[in-house]
Amino acid sequence: MNIEEIIKNNEGTILDVRTQGEFMGGNVAGSVNIPVQEIMDRLDEVKSLKQPLVLCCASGNRSGMAQQLLSNEGLECYNGGGWMDVNFYKS
Repeated sequence: MNIEEIIKNNEGTILDVRTQGEFMGGNVAGSVNIPVQEIMDRLDEVKSLKQPLVLCCASGNRSGMAQQLLSNEGLECYNGGGWMDVNFYKS
């Protein structure tokens, strides 16, 4: 299954790794916000989310870092890139 299908079919969780301020300025409906710098401190919370995780941020850089961290922890996750790209598939 590809990222587009995961998003369209609500197969997992969209995890936005931007700051809370950025998230409040606009986000994908139903997404969860855990900033990338808090990911490891909130790992139990992340692990409790429905997998696979589709990670997004502003451009794809931070979500790429988060994807690396979470993959190393054994989680099924994908870098969805910018949140507006993910939002496009959601609609």
